[in-house]
Amino acid sequence: QLQLVQSGGGLVQSGGSLRLSCAGSGFTLDTYAIAWFRQAPGKDREGVSCIRSDGSAIDYNHSGQGQFTVSRDIAKNTAYLQMDSLNPADTAVYYCAARPNFCTSRYPKYKTWGQGTQVTVSS
Repeated sequence: QLQLVQSGGGLVQSGGSLRLSCAGSGFTLDTYAIAWFRQAPGKDREGVSCIRSDGSAIDYNHSGQGQFTVSRDIAKNTAYLQMDSLNPADTAVYYCAARPNFCTSRYPKYKTWGQGTQVTVSS
């Protein structure tokens, strides 16, 4: 059974940083892509970043200028999302999701999801 367990998140002041973790079980990160999505109240879920099974990354947050960095630790089977220069517009529930090998920003293409974690950025 494939499972993703998230940790991290919380409350941070504007300009601050947070790191989210996404631990996988039932599969290995060298065969699955891990994507990060976020959903703010009243808005659709949007892609943030993704790391493919080969370790290459895609940034979907085009307005962020490298604000978010995705990485992974194969030995821990865990992916990470480093978030810097946070501002109140980044407040949302953040999710990680897994699918075989390749990334897509289309969230219905992912069948395995983490439980979500709240990130709140105060001004």
